[in-house]
Amino acid sequence: MRSLKTFAAIYAKQSAAHDVLTFTASASDILDFAVIDRAGREADGSLNGFQRPQIAGHIRNIRDYLEQEDAVLPNPIVVAFLGGLTVVDRRDDGHCRVEIDTSTSKPGVVVDGQQRLTALSQTSRGDFQLFVSAVVCRDEAELKRQFVLINSARPLPKSLIYELLPAMQGLSRKMGERAVAAELTARLNFTHGSALQGLIHQHTNPDGVVKDTAIQKVIMNSASDGIMREFLQEADGLDRCYGLINEYFWAIRDTFPGDWEGHKPKTSRLVHGAGIVAMGHVMELIAYFEKATTRDQFAIGLACLKPKTAWTQGEWDFGNGERRSWRGIQNVSSDIALLSDYLVREVRIDQRDRLWEAHKASEQTPAAEGSEQ
Repeated sequence: MRSLKTFAAIYAKQSAAHDVLTFTASASDILDFAVIDRAGREADGSLNGFQRPQIAGHIRNIRDYLEQEDAVLPNPIVVAFLGGLTVVDRRDDGHCRVEIDTSTSKPGVVVDGQQRLTALSQTSRGDFQLFVSAVVCRDEAELKRQFVLINSARPLPKSLIYELLPAMQGLSRKMGERAVAAELTARLNFTHGSALQGLIHQHTNPDGVVKDTAIQKVIMNSASDGIMREFLQEADGLDRCYGLINEYFWAIRDTFPGDWEGHKPKTSRLVHGAGIVAMGHVMELIAYFEKATTRDQFAIGLACLKPKTAWTQGEWDFGNGERRSWRGIQNVSSDIALLSDYLVREVRIDQRDRLWEAHKASEQTPAAEGSEQ
């Protein structure tokens, strides 16, 4: 049997591609036709949902306020629909009726106001009405886009916004670059067998130890001015980028096992934001000048850094009298630049020395063969 909820509403003349309406409803009515779709990951790592998690303390404060007789909530609950909502009796003065079909499912998704809605649902005030702003979207990608746009001016976790970006279209160039970085970061975090599987701290993986923004910074630097920029010109560019950075981090783990395994940013600067970004510059150098693409090839270029780093103890000797405790490296631009320059310089010196040794060996070989004859 068809089940309809009907509300008197007003509509606004805004986007020609969307219906935008406002009506009033109780918390129980809203929860009958809308869900709070919190972000999470499927078993295969794919993203589902997009809402921030509930904040118990904040909800409790709102609930306590709403228990008062003179409480008001003028801000609307924003609900997006992919279907299930029909506008009828549309009049020229902006009035209409809204019919929401709840026969088989809840067609709406709460885009903004989940905590207010949750708080009100926990009170005894069943007669308290909320304003509902309804937006009818074309598809799920458009729904997620509206979520980001509506919440972008509020303190929404950037980590959540970045995870949503890969599913969106029509982004600015800057946001488009971030979307590529976010997609590769998610692949590194949720692909079985990845060097960083489960290790990246994201909105949907709060137990990770490596900050997602640090990994994204490495990718964005490379995509903007490094080797990934070349890869991304090709049809399989994302796969090549993933393969490169995955192999590189396996090489890091192989080269510095004692500084990586079981550590957090507080105990090792190798998994710290400064260390991750600085090692990203080293990746570029080895990939370009040694054509490294595998973990073994990267490991050759990284070997020279083993005796010259202080990831978990001791101190850094950056030269020219600049010395720093291992804990003295912070995730600020000046420290990242200092550490990056040092690591790149040491790898360059090693590359030069190995090239010179190879050159001397090639010169000695013919002479040795000639003397034997």
